[in-house]
Amino acid sequence: MNAIFLTALLLTTPLALAQQSAAARAGTQDLTALRTVVQQYLQAQSAGMAGKASVEVRAIDPRTSLPACPDPQAFQQPGARTMGNTTVGVRCTAPAAWTVYIQAKVSVQGDYVAAAVPLAQGQPIEQSQLVLMKGDLAAMPNGVVTDMAQAIGRSSTVSLPSGAPLRLDALRSKPVVQQGQLVRVVSSGEGFRVSAEARAIGNASEGQVVQVRTPAGAIISGVAKAGGLVEVVF
Repeated sequence: MNAIFLTALLLTTPLALAQQSAAARAGTQDLTALRTVVQQYLQAQSAGMAGKASVEVRAIDPRTSLPACPDPQAFQQPGARTMGNTTVGVRCTAPAAWTVYIQAKVSVQGDYVAAAVPLAQGQPIEQSQLVLMKGDLAAMPNGVVTDMAQAIGRSSTVSLPSGAPLRLDALRSKPVVQQGQLVRVVSSGEGFRVSAEARAIGNASEGQVVQVRTPAGAIISGVAKAGGLVEVVF
């Protein structure tokens, strides 16, 4: 009888231990589910990007123990970059409040615009001077140009070597008003509209503020418009 009891005890002990382990884990958050939450969040954030995005969520420290959460929510800090190496927070509000931060990497394979030949600072850019290249946009500088139309006719604020990617913040539109140019100033307000000639003091692209000097010597600020116009609104 004792031998039979001992044999039964030995056979049931692993099962009992497994049941106890499962019971201990009950009520503990599944870490794999949190990685899935981050994966889905980053996929949604990168859905509108130019190119094909792929998301890699880093492993979570297996020693991490959190109370189970029925609805964990992913978020990022204001200003956090979605592409490249990034951090996503996952929070729970009930039944227990907790927050965990998970590392991830978002790669975006797509086209970007680069200089086909060296580009001189301040010179208008032509289509023949540009080339489309493929690469990970997440590894490119912020604001990399992805459409040639964004660069043609504009000029670079710095000289660029052949193969260098173009950035939107380093491109300047062709001036519609140039220093020394005789322009027409149009002043308007409630119930009136007056135009007069003046001379531009500086260069300005369309939509930029420029100062002009009237024949009487007065200096006026207005918004540059195509066709050598400067608009002043009162």
